Parts: sequence; C-alpha cells; structure tokens
Amino acid sequence: MYEQEQVKPYDKGNKQEQIRRMFDKIAPTYDRLNHTLSLGIDHSWRRIAVDALRKFQPQQILDVATGTGDFALLLAKRLQPQHITGVDISEGMMAVGQKKIRKAGLQDAISFQWEDCTKLSFPDNSFDAVTSAYGVRNFQDLDAGLSEMRRVLRPGGHLLIVELTSPHRFPMKQLFHLYAHIVMPLIGRIISHDNSAYTYLPASMEAFPQPEQMEDILHKAGFTDVQWKRFTFGISTMYLATTSF
Repeated sequence: MYEQEQVKPYDKGNKQEQIRRMFDKIAPTYDRLNHTLSLGIDHSWRRIAVDALRKFQPQQILDVATGTGDFALLLAKRLQPQHITGVDISEGMMAVGQKKIRKAGLQDAISFQWEDCTKLSFPDNSFDAVTSAYGVRNFQDLDAGLSEMRRVLRPGGHLLIVELTSPHRFPMKQLFHLYAHIVMPLIGRIISHDNSAYTYLPASMEAFPQPEQMEDILHKAGFTDVQWKRFTFGISTMYLATTSF
C-alpha cells in the first residue's frame, strides 16, 4: 500500500466513498478554486500535457477521474479525436461538466459516465489513449487503477497522467509547504465551505509517489517508454507512457 492511499478527506468510510462525497460537495466551486489556488498556471500545464499526445493522433480517448471535464474539453479542442469518454465516481462533478460540454457544443465529441477506476466496465484494448489530470492521487488502490488503465489501452496506446507533486529543491520546497498548509486550506474553506477538502489536497500531494518512484510504479503496471516532466519547480508533473505491441 502506498502512503497516498491512506490519506483521506474525512474520518469515516473507505477512501473511495470519502472522495466521492468530498467532490460531490465541492463540485459547484471546484473550477474556480482549482484555478485560484494554482494562480492560473494549471492552464499551461494542461496544454503542454495535451500537446504531448498530438503526434500520436489518438481517436478514442478515455479520461479517467474526469471531474468537471476540463481536461476532456481541452483534449477535444486541441486534438479533435473521434470521441472522448470521461469517467468519474462523482456524479456532482460530472453534472457540472455536462453543462460545460453543452455550452461548448461538444455533446457528440464527449460523453460522461460513472465508473470505478479500479473496475472499469470497458473491454480490453478499447482506447488509443488514457488520460488523467489531477486524479490518480485520489485512487483508493493506485496499482489496481493503473492496471485497469493499462488493460483498456490498445497495444501501442499511450497513458498520459498529470499530477500534483511536491517541489523538491530549496527554497521552493519550503515556500510551497507554507502556501500549501496555510493559504490553500484558508482559501478552500472560504470558497468551498468544506473544512477538510483543502486540507486533504496538500496532504495527498505530499503523500503521492514522487516522479522517480512513479516511474517504477508505471513500469510495474506494464507500461514502457515511461517519461516524466516537472512543471513549475515540481509543483506538477506529467507522465507519458506506452503499452507494448
């Protein structure tokens, strides 16, 4: 068991149920908080990550832990695949996403459905690419989630993960620690009215495997050609990996 699997937003219940309950609660304010807390830098992180898939031209994409659909929307606009399926355990988050999809006129390009990421309902070899932006650290079982993402990828398909990580060098490491443990929870409480959600955020970031360990975990899950790139002093990291033919 990885340390991040033991970090939970609330005291009672398994992690998956707590994550579902937390995101259902904060769904209406999630996008505003997300961009506020990152000072808007997350937009550039997402664009760089999406563009890393461009040369592979994936047509069928699965976006795991899709949340309110921000990453799915970006994938649709920048890559123009045939279809993107966004999956999540939070109906509340996807309800917000549905409104954004309709507003963008992309109902035919993107669909949402409830899924347990550790027990995906899709057949083997269903997708050209599987993506997840800022969701895998919330997995109750990281190995099971990655195994399922590997299973539904076609041979030669690509996995793209973008995840929050902890800066590892002075002085950003110390500065970010103060920001994450003082500013993030304060702003989170004011906007979301959830005392736990934005205390959980920095705790889950610090507990999540850092890039070198995550590379080993992805290899263990059956991925090859694992590459990773840190963004903004290591606050966020992109992972790109391939499935074998």
